[in-house]
Amino acid sequence: MVMPKISDMFGDATSPVEIAERFEAYKGGLSKSAQHPMPTPGVPTMDGAVNPVLEVQKSLGSPEMMKALSPELLESVRNSLANADVMKDLNVAGPGSTGGLAAYDLEAPAKLLAPRPTPLRNRIARRKGIGTAHQWKTITGFTGSGTGGLSLIRPGITESTTTTFGSVNYLRGPKISYAGTQSSAPYIQFGVSDQVSWASQFSGQGYQDIRQLSQTSVLWSSMLLEERLLLGGRGTTGSFAGALAAPTGVTAPIAVVGSTGNAPITGYTTNIYIRATSESVWGESVSSSLVTVTAASGSYISVTSTMPQGATGVKYYVGTGASDPGLAGSWFAGRSPNGSAFIIQGALPTSGAVPPAADNSATATEYDGILTYCTGANSGYVKQLNNTFNGADGANVGNTFSKAFDVLYETVKADPDEILAHGSDRKQISDQLKNASSASYRITVDNATQAHNAQIGALVVGVQNEITGKMVDLTVHPWLPQGNLPIVSWTLPLPDSNVSDVFAVYNVQDYMAIEWPVSQFAYETSSYWYGTSVCYAPGWCGAITGVSAA
Repeated sequence: MVMPKISDMFGDATSPVEIAERFEAYKGGLSKSAQHPMPTPGVPTMDGAVNPVLEVQKSLGSPEMMKALSPELLESVRNSLANADVMKDLNVAGPGSTGGLAAYDLEAPAKLLAPRPTPLRNRIARRKGIGTAHQWKTITGFTGSGTGGLSLIRPGITESTTTTFGSVNYLRGPKISYAGTQSSAPYIQFGVSDQVSWASQFSGQGYQDIRQLSQTSVLWSSMLLEERLLLGGRGTTGSFAGALAAPTGVTAPIAVVGSTGNAPITGYTTNIYIRATSESVWGESVSSSLVTVTAASGSYISVTSTMPQGATGVKYYVGTGASDPGLAGSWFAGRSPNGSAFIIQGALPTSGAVPPAADNSATATEYDGILTYCTGANSGYVKQLNNTFNGADGANVGNTFSKAFDVLYETVKADPDEILAHGSDRKQISDQLKNASSASYRITVDNATQAHNAQIGALVVGVQNEITGKMVDLTVHPWLPQGNLPIVSWTLPLPDSNVSDVFAVYNVQDYMAIEWPVSQFAYETSSYWYGTSVCYAPGWCGAITGVSAA
C-alpha cells in the first residue's frame, strides 16, 4: 500500500492554511475515535486484544473524519485497508525470521548451586606460624606409662638398694626412663586464580557483577580445596606419609556366566590386560604388575588385589588386544573400596581415564590430612574389613567399633570423640546397629512432648564406647571416599598434656586476596595462603577401611 500525500488528501483546499487546519482536524479525529488505553508495561490487562485495522476502519465513519476527508479519499482509504498486507497481525511468531517482539524474562542474578560445606576447616584451630616449618617435641612415654616402648621397673627397695648416678652409687630407688620424638611440618604455599575478560564484565552489566562473582568463587574454591587437604592431603616432604604403594597380589580368574546375574564380557580382542592402582583422596599410585587374561566366550572376570594401608580404595583399568596396549590403551573400569571382588563384565571400556604414568597419590605441595594420619603408620588402630558390616566381625557392626575402641584404650588410653563416614556407610552402620540383637547406640528424644509425638524412623547418631562408656558421634563428611571411617580424637583425656587440640592448622600467612594490576583486557584475581596442618597425637586416632557398599 502506498500512503497518500497530504496534498492528495486535501487537494480541494484553497490555501496552505486550510490544508494544515484540515490535516490537524484529521489527526485529532483519528486519535479521538481510535483511542484505546495502553496497558502499563509488565502489568496484565483483562481487555481483549486490539485489532489496529478494525480501529482505523471504525474511525473512518466518525463525523470528524467525514468532515476532514472528501468522499473519494475515504473510499480509497477503505479499499487500501482491505489489502492483505495491512491485515497481517503482530504475533509471537513474527515479524521477521528470528521470532516476535516478546520480552526475555531472565531472572537476575544467576543462581549459585555449587555445594560449599567445609566442616573440618570450620572446626580445626587456626594458629599463627613463623619461619619455614612448624616443629614440636613430644614425650611419648616415661617409665610406668606403658607407652613409648619402655619397660616396667620394680619400684620396691630395701635399705641396701643402690642406683648409679654417673659413676657413684647411691642408696636410692631406680631411675626412670623417657621416650620421645621431634617432628617438623614444613610450611607450604597454596593459591588459586581466576580471570574475567572485559567483554564478560561489561556485557554482564545490568544482570550480574561478573567480577564480584569471580572474587567470591575464588574464595569459596580456596576454602573447599583446603577442606579436602585437611581431610586427605598426602605430602612427601618432612615427616609426611609419602606416596602410596601399588596394589599387590592382583588375580583375575574368569568365571562362566550362570545364575550370578553378571553379564558376559564383550568387545575384547584376543587377550584382556588388567592393571590396578591405589587410590588416595587426590590421586593414585603407580600401576600394579600387569595381569593378562585370555577371556572365554560367555564369561566374566572377578578381580581381587591387596590394598596397601593408607589407600582409600583400588582403581582398575582394562585394555584388550593381541599385545599389551600400555597405559595409554588401558581404560578406567571401576573402583573397589578394598580391592576385593571387583567384577569386569559387559562391554569393555574404550575411552575415559587411563592409569597415571607416575605416582600422583602424594606430592611435595601437600601436607598430611586427617584420613592420612588416621590410616598411617603412627595411627593407633587400622582395620581393613574387605566386606560390608553385615559380613564382618560376626555380622555385628558394634563389635567392629568395640575392637577399635578396645585397642586404642589399651595402647594409649584413648577415648575418641567422633567417627567420620561417607553417607552410604553411615546408613549401613545405622541399619546394622538398629537390627543387631546386642548393640549399643543412641537415639535421642529431646523432651517429654516428643516422646508422645515422635516421628517414625530412627537414625543412629552415635556409637557407645563400651570400654569407657562415652558416646562417640557418627558424622557424615561430604567429601570422604566411600569405605573409609576415620576414628578421630579432637582432644586428649590428659588435662596436662599441653595439647589443647589434636589437630591444628598453622599459617604464616592466612588467606589473602590479590587483585593483579591490569596488564591485558581482563581482570585477574588470586588467593594465597602459606601454612601447614599438624597432628600432635596420631596414636589417639584410628580408622576402619575397606568397607564394601551395602
